[in-house]
Amino acid sequence: MADYYEQKDLADFANIGEYSPELGKKYFDYYGEAMQAGALSAREKALIALAVATTQKCPYCIDAYTNVCLSLGVSHEEMMEAVHVGAAMVAGVVLAHSTQMRKIIKKKEM
Repeated sequence: MADYYEQKDLADFANIGEYSPELGKKYFDYYGEAMQAGALSAREKALIALAVATTQKCPYCIDAYTNVCLSLGVSHEEMMEAVHVGAAMVAGVVLAHSTQMRKIIKKKEM
C-alpha cells in the first residue's frame, strides 16, 4: 500500500477533469464556493475538511488539509480535537445503525 498512494500524485489533482472538462470545471467551481469564508471562516472549514479527510481515510486530503491547517495557524491540539470529533461521529453513526440489528433480534425473539 505504501506505493499505491504517492505524495506526488496530490499535485495531479488539478487534472481530475482531464477526460471530462465540463464536469471538472463544475466540481472546482463548487469546491471553490464551498471552501470560501462565509458564515464559517477558512480556518473552520479547513478543520472540518481535515476531520472528514481522516474519517474517509483519504491520504491526499489528510496531507493537503494538514498543511492548510498549519498554514492558517491551527494548532496540533485543535487538529487532533477535530479528528476526535470526526472519530466520535463515525462511532455514533455505526452505533446508530445497530438499531437495525436490535430490531431483527427483537423480532426473532417474539
